[in-house]
Amino acid sequence: MAKIAVFGGTFNPFHIGHYEILSLLCNNDMFDKVLLVPDKIPPHKEYSLCVDDSDRIRMCQIVCEDFAKAELCLIEFEREGKSYTIDTVKALKKLYPGDELFVTCGGDMIKTLDSWYRFDVLKDLVSFIAVNRGDGKSFLSDIKRLKASGTNIIVLGDKITEVSSTELRNNIKREYLPEKVWEYVNKRGIYKQ
Repeated sequence: MAKIAVFGGTFNPFHIGHYEILSLLCNNDMFDKVLLVPDKIPPHKEYSLCVDDSDRIRMCQIVCEDFAKAELCLIEFEREGKSYTIDTVKALKKLYPGDELFVTCGGDMIKTLDSWYRFDVLKDLVSFIAVNRGDGKSFLSDIKRLKASGTNIIVLGDKITEVSSTELRNNIKREYLPEKVWEYVNKRGIYKQ
């Protein structure tokens, strides 16, 4: 039975914080594979992406090249409507029967994890990986609260670089992007006002 980490997100853009999480997952001996899953239509955000889906997908492809365990997974683009995690997990369970799935969440998502659509079912299907984005005591109290409610959740690594994707889209900065992503973004003129 393989252990598969699922790392989903809008990745608009794929920044250094995302890269650090991907690196943590791929360099952890616990996981056999890491699926990088760009959202098609994220349910928790306004859908007003300022780049084409093809550019977000290409940024994800670029970073996957750096890690042997990383694999781009476009499963959310195979269906219509919002990208609910429960639907993605059910589809992945069909693709990887018998394997154990771990859904990765940053500290910002941990705060609201138990309010996700059909979380009561989701928490019985997967385990969760929590990555601290510098959320301090609230991060630890959120982990404690989730564990007390029967959620199987593990904390991976120390604090990662906190980057606001919204602020970065408005003021793109080279130091907050992996080098290959910066080259792609710069060449394509993405996020230029």
